[in-house]
Amino acid sequence: MRLFAAIYPPLVAVDEFAAAVDQLRLGQAAAAGRSVGLTAPDRWHVTLAFLGDVPDDRAPEAAAAIAAGVERWRSRGDEPPRLRLAGAGRFGRGRFTVLWAGLAGDLPQLRQLAADVGQQLRQARLPFDDRRPFRPHLTFARPGGRLPEPQVAADLAALAEFQGQLWQVEEVRLMRSRLGPRPAHTQVAVAPLRAR
Repeated sequence: MRLFAAIYPPLVAVDEFAAAVDQLRLGQAAAAGRSVGLTAPDRWHVTLAFLGDVPDDRAPEAAAAIAAGVERWRSRGDEPPRLRLAGAGRFGRGRFTVLWAGLAGDLPQLRQLAADVGQQLRQARLPFDDRRPFRPHLTFARPGGRLPEPQVAADLAALAEFQGQLWQVEEVRLMRSRLGPRPAHTQVAVAPLRAR
């Protein structure tokens, strides 16, 4: 199964950013029925660690490693990070274009949380994509070449000053990702940032 560890913004933050995206050329094209690679808001998340394909029988190990990473982070006694969606950017160009929302707020705590989760995944000898430094973002569209470049640039400029409301990270989720014409995310396990 294809797994990743992530945090999900609360519905109020998702709705706020979705309303901003709806005003973009990208959002208007999607509303008109064009396929422009807009990700469904219920799948918007911030990936802490992407494990990729993991044998089904190792999913419990992945859940335990993520829980151990959260416990290690929690042992420092920090408050859970408070974040907001802020600004936007892109990875790639042309048909490889990916659009993302940035994050602001308690980013050092979020980076530490990602590092603690990653450390425990390494100790469990679970593969994950740790070749690049953790760059907090939320992917919201993969338009590729389906939207003209000037429209992509204008949409990013329109989102440059976006500042969503603050929200607090409550948990890290281990998620299963299904690809295909109807992609879906299914929760496998959850690790709360506050002891229950």
